[in-house]
This record gives sequence, structure tokens and C-alpha cells, in this order.
Amino acid sequence: MSRRVVVTGVGVITSLACDVPDFWDKVCAGKSGIGLIERFDCSDFKVRFGGEVRNFDCTEHVGIDGKDVKRLDRFVQFAMAAAGKAVASSGMDFSQGDPYRYGVLVGSGIGGLNEIEQQHSTLFDRGPTRVSPFMIPKLMVNAASGNISVFWGLRGPNSAVATACASATNAIGDAFRLIQHDQADVMVTGGSEAAITPMGLSGFARMSALSTRNDEPERASRPFDKDRDGFVMAEGAGIVVLEEYEHAKKRGARILAEVLGYGMSADGTHMTAPCPEGKGAGRAMAQALRDSGLNPSDIDYINAHGTSTPLGDKAETLAIRTVFGDHASRLAVSSTKSQIGHLLGASGGVEFVVCVQSLLHQIAPPTINLDHPDEGCDLDYVPHQAREMSIRRILKNSFGFGGHNACLVLSRI
Repeated sequence: MSRRVVVTGVGVITSLACDVPDFWDKVCAGKSGIGLIERFDCSDFKVRFGGEVRNFDCTEHVGIDGKDVKRLDRFVQFAMAAAGKAVASSGMDFSQGDPYRYGVLVGSGIGGLNEIEQQHSTLFDRGPTRVSPFMIPKLMVNAASGNISVFWGLRGPNSAVATACASATNAIGDAFRLIQHDQADVMVTGGSEAAITPMGLSGFARMSALSTRNDEPERASRPFDKDRDGFVMAEGAGIVVLEEYEHAKKRGARILAEVLGYGMSADGTHMTAPCPEGKGAGRAMAQALRDSGLNPSDIDYINAHGTSTPLGDKAETLAIRTVFGDHASRLAVSSTKSQIGHLLGASGGVEFVVCVQSLLHQIAPPTINLDHPDEGCDLDYVPHQAREMSIRRILKNSFGFGGHNACLVLSRI
């Protein structure tokens, strides 16, 4: 059985904004959410900036008691807040219907890193008897899915995905499959990440994966530009409500977009560097197109993984050219990470919401900071300014450490 799957709700928590309309307006205006980090003292760090969610209070976004919030790691709080927004925008009443047909699937690349660091300090400063009894349920990667399930009483399929920076896109794709094959009618899905911590920031910096433009943070994330020097760490969540088409119609839901296909693959070459020829990425794109029953010429816009790394941007460009052939030059391709940074395992969730908004408003968002396209990065990356255009179908790319590749195709409906 193969059933149609649609999007009926969206929610985001990002450094740019924590409300989808405001977030979309700022994306289209080419605003940046990158700035100097304020949550902890990083004056001695090699990198001192990122896409930090400032002044965040989970209780302002979802009806959780303040006491209960303390039992949730920051990445879970982001997920709960974004889920609350997505559920509210969907108009879904989970108290009605069969709870065993409602499920959750949320990804995270790292999980509760903040809790790990705090409890590690407690262990060595105060001893093992002072470690929090809530540590394990706070830091688990599946804590986001579990808490969303408990809060809304969702008893259908419940899982979590940890495929590094492909986590959210894999989560949405897997949720799509569950509905498509009649394992659920509604899935709350996406990704969440809160890795801007002393350990997270220093770890990625020591890999030389991050930009070091401490003097101009807003211009540090520059996908496809010849002066790019690494990605910019960010945090937040992107959660959506997927629903079986007839189920959504029956309850009179506003249908925002349709998910047509899903592809995934592995590079199988290196733990952190992409395949230089982009073969794994290209295979995932081709599989998503085939799963959708589409030809390359049917895609109008690609929301790229586009991390602003020297190797990644070139590999993705080459993969697009290989898969799309002559049509590649007619595609609009852009990277939202130029504005909000790289949310690691949550990036695909937030960028999926961008794709939905692009279909609704018929606008391709810009790639900001693209002043001098690098040699080998020769596509139309929608530089600097958003573009009004006809967009019927979108391909969303996400690639992660470990060689994980995940792609989704969305359609206007």
C-alpha cells in the first residue's frame, strides 16, 4: 500500500526567529542570525560565534510546567517548543481519534551534550552521589521523541534517528514511509540540536571544521564562496506534522505541501570528508527522484546542504550537475545555512520548513555572503536576494559525517 503524505503543520526554533512567519520574513530579507556566543565564556576559544538561540524560554512556546522543563536538556526543550508550534499550526487535536495511529520520529546528531558536560563536572567536583538522577533520560538522543510522545499521548510508531547532519531529513523521510505504508496516519517529525557548548564548540574547532571569522560573524557562513573557511555552528529545532492525505482532508486541515519521495545512501569513503565526486550524494538525489516518479527536469529549486566547507560545497555541486545534467543550469539552488548556520542534526528539519514556505510563497530564498563564487561552484545559487519564481517541486539535500546522505522531494499541492 502506498498512500499520499502531506504537510499540515510547521514549527521552528532558530537563532533568526522562533516563529515561522517571522523566520520566513527574515530569511527572505537576507538577514543573518549569527553572532558572538553569550551563553558561556569562550574568550579563549579559537571560535567565539555561532547561531545561538537567545533568551529562550520553553514555557513560552509550549504548555510545559517550569519544574518539568528543568528535567529536559536544551535540545529536548527546542524540540518540544518547535513541536508545540507545529501541532498548533496543524490544528490537530490528538485527544480525538486513535492514539496508536499518531507517532513521533525526531532526529538529533548529538543529543544532550549540555547535560553530559554539566554532569561530568558534577561527578568530578562533588562526587558520584551528586550526579543527577535525571541525567540519562535528559541526554538520550531519543529523549526528544519520547517527551513529545508523552506530552501529547501519541502511542503509534516512536523512534529517533542519529545520522549526524542528515538526522532530521532521515527522520522526516522515515516518518513519510510509515504513513505511506499505513503504519500511522499522523507523524510529528524533524530534528533538534543544542551542541553550542564548550565541548561541542571546541571539538568541532579542533577538527578545523568551523569558520574562524570572529571579527565578522554575520559574514562567516558563505556557502559556495571562494573565501569560505568552514561552517558555523548553530542550534535549534525544526519540527513538522506529516499526515495521510485523506485523513487531513477529512478533518479540514490546511495542506501546506506534499512529500513525494525519499532517497538515502552512504558515501562509504571517509568518516568526515564527503566523497570528492559526490557519488553518494548523487545517488540519494537520484533515488529521491525515482521514488517520486519524477524526472530531473521536474525540479525547480534545490535547498542545498551547502555548509560553507571547502570540500562539501564542491562535492554537492558536482553531484547536482551529475544527476541533473543540462537542467542543472536552469535550477535555483540556495543554502539557508548562510543565514542561520549549521544546526547539525536539526538542519534538515528547519530547511524542510523553508522548503514548505518556498512552495507556499513561490520564493527561492537567497544564499547570502556569496560575493565570489568558487571555481567548481558554478550553479545559480540565488546570491544575496530572494527570488520570486514558479516553484512546483523542491529537492532537499542533507549530508552528514559518517557518509550519510538523505534527500526529500516536496511538491506544491
